[in-house]
Amino acid sequence: MQIEIEIPLIDEILGEWRDQVGGALSGYRNHVYRMVNFTLALANLDPEQRQKVIIAGCFHDIGIWPGNNFDYLPPSIVRAKEYLGRNGMGEWSAEITRMIGEHHKVRRYTDAPIVEAFRKGDLVDFSLGFVKSGLPSSYVHEVKAAFPNAGFHRNLVKVAAGWFCRHPLNPVPVIRW
Repeated sequence: MQIEIEIPLIDEILGEWRDQVGGALSGYRNHVYRMVNFTLALANLDPEQRQKVIIAGCFHDIGIWPGNNFDYLPPSIVRAKEYLGRNGMGEWSAEITRMIGEHHKVRRYTDAPIVEAFRKGDLVDFSLGFVKSGLPSSYVHEVKAAFPNAGFHRNLVKVAAGWFCRHPLNPVPVIRW
């Protein structure tokens, strides 16, 4: 398994979000690189599927910013669809919507292998590598070393805590069964 250190499409897409994401951009960028690398290592994808994973990876949590919104899946999907429409890839909307919308699903996603690989790739990073989804420990550690956390998880905790205080009856809106 090879680590992809430079994926120009990630930097291009996230560069458009520099102002909205602000100081959290470095941590989010590294999270995207980690989870995309984990997803690519978990699935045997053709070039088109690889590009879909990269695009979905860039947008999967982007709805957190602006506004520190912990109910971020719907706005993340909207922003991904806008990007796809602007770039002539509207036909990919359904699949990328499923990747983003189901990436916090607790149980396996059985309808599309790419969605399940994406879910697992994000879980490896969200769990700080405790859940490896079958990836070798050495690979997980190498990816984490190549793309340091840079405060990503700390920022998530802050946003989640603020959400919980405002919405105690809906503490984790992003979880799907």
